[in-house]
This record gives sequence, structure tokens and C-alpha cells, in this order.
Amino acid sequence: MKKVVYVKRGVPDSIEIIDVENPDCGSEEVKVRVHKAGMNFADLMMRQGLYGNAPNFPFTPGFETSGKVMEVGSRVDSIEVGDRVIAMTGNGGFAEEVVVSPNRIVKIPDSMSFDAAASIPVTYGTAYHMLIYLGNLTENESVLIHHAAGGVGTAAAQICASIGVSTIVGTASSGKREFVESLGMKFVDREKDDFVKVCKDLTDGFGVHQAIDPVGGKNVEKSYRALRNGGKLHVFGASSAVKGERRSLFSAIKMWMSTPRFNPIKMMSSNKSIFGVHMGTLKDEKILKNHLSNLSKMYESGGINPIIDSIWDYREIAEAQKHMHNRKNKGKILLDFVPNS
Repeated sequence: MKKVVYVKRGVPDSIEIIDVENPDCGSEEVKVRVHKAGMNFADLMMRQGLYGNAPNFPFTPGFETSGKVMEVGSRVDSIEVGDRVIAMTGNGGFAEEVVVSPNRIVKIPDSMSFDAAASIPVTYGTAYHMLIYLGNLTENESVLIHHAAGGVGTAAAQICASIGVSTIVGTASSGKREFVESLGMKFVDREKDDFVKVCKDLTDGFGVHQAIDPVGGKNVEKSYRALRNGGKLHVFGASSAVKGERRSLFSAIKMWMSTPRFNPIKMMSSNKSIFGVHMGTLKDEKILKNHLSNLSKMYESGGINPIIDSIWDYREIAEAQKHMHNRKNKGKILLDFVPNS
């Protein structure tokens, strides 16, 4: 079979596609023929050597896939051959076949396409974990979403709209204004506008109830200021460390040095909360499986519908990553391992 490999730290063109033997399926494992795989910004950071929890080079990236079960271990009774599933691989998902624990398998309804299924685990799972599981978001609240046109941003906007959030503020580049506004968000130009002021103006000076920040650096402090008393800030990325296809240690160090250090004693007077979120390192698999079950129900009821920017043949992964590096995507980017599936 073929799989994607990061052989070393480098630019997108350093990625290789190699032939390897098909993986064996153990007695307590499930083998899945991958149809689609979701690509995330973390995959780019791993390739640049800027992701703290990445495996050592060489390795195969890929957190999330969708496909059909090919083989089931003798001690697995919850999954059957032919089942259509999401496989949460953690890493290794950019391959024609993957072997995972049944605890990391979720069956998908017949109404859900492989495209939609591969778009849900990381983006919608992260948004749901932050806003609903940790944030206990309710209708008539207000939310600030950074990178509003990206995978998690669009997922968060749909989740907010599905439960009746009254005010959704979305930051993005100027060229994505119409797209962001089409999702029901108040657009804020990330380069020109003061999103803290916008949040305060839209909430009678109080600030938003929740903010999600994948940018890192000094943006975190501003997001914190955009919150009202009792507000919640979710930090789930550090995209400001990546400025192009090549690794920039200057950008990475600048991001790290400018990220604020919060004093919980001083925070007490504002009753604000800060969460650091990384679904890839979440140890309790039951939590994520429950999220995906709830999201599947939301999908079937029409509450969410993944926005897919583009689908690339997996052999074109270098070009797909360049597309994401250049911040051109509006929604999710997928890799295709079974054309027309």
C-alpha cells in the first residue's frame, strides 16, 4: 500500500509517498480502508518541526480518516467488516490502510458522506469540546472566533448558530469577508480592525462570553481582554508561529515570547477562565467518542454541515499544504485515497 511520509523537517515538496507492506490487524484491532483524510494546520506545523507532540522523523501524519472496515480482530465484537466509519488515528492517517483500536472507531450514518465524516473529528470535535463541553455554551450568548474561515472556525460558527448564539464575531483576512458573513458572523478584518473594540461595542461594553484562539502570541492577551466578567477563553493553536512554507525560528520564538503568562490570583477578580485545548492529547477516548456521537446527531438533524474547501488526491499533498500555508482555504481540506467515493 501507499502512504504519506514526512522524511525530515522541511518544505511541502520534501514530503514523500512510499510503498510499504499492508499493516497486520491484531486480535483487538480494526483495519480500515481509508477513503478520505482530513488535513489540519497541525500537520503543517509537524512538517516544520514546530509541533511539540509530533513523532520523530520519519513518520506518517494524519489525525482523522473516514472509510470502510476491511478486517476485524477476533476479540472485537462492536465493529463488522463493511461498516462505514470514522477512524481517529492520532497520527498515521495519511495512508491507504490504517489499523486502530475499536475505541477510536465511530460508525457513521448512511446519510453521511465520507467527505463529511473526515471533516468532523478534529474541527467539529475541537469546537464542540471548547464551546459545549468546557464552555457550556447556551443560546443568547456571544462568541469570538479567530480564523473564522478555517476548519474549526466554520465548525464553531455552525455549532453556535445551531443553538441560537446571539452574537458571533469572526476574524479573518479581508478577502474572506463575504464568506465569513455568510455564516452569520460579524466580520472583523484581522489586519485592520480592533476586534476587542468590536466585541465590546456589540455587547454594550461587557465583552463576549467565550473566545476561541488558534493564533497564540500577543493575540491571546487581546482575546482575554475581549471577554466579559466570567468569560471563557479557549486557546487551541499557535498559527502565528508559521509564516510560510519554510520554518521560521524567529516567528516561533516571537510567538512563544509574546504569549502572556496569566496569574490565577489576579484573574480571580474577573472570574475569567482559560482553557488549553489539544484533542490529539486528550486521554479519555470516551469523551471524544461522545462528542462525535452528538455531532453525528446534529448532522442528521441539519444543525451542522461541514464546509469543504477542496479535495486533493493524496499524491498532491504538497500542493494542498501550500494552499493552506497561503491561507487560501475556506473550510476543510481533504485528501482523497479512493477517488469518487
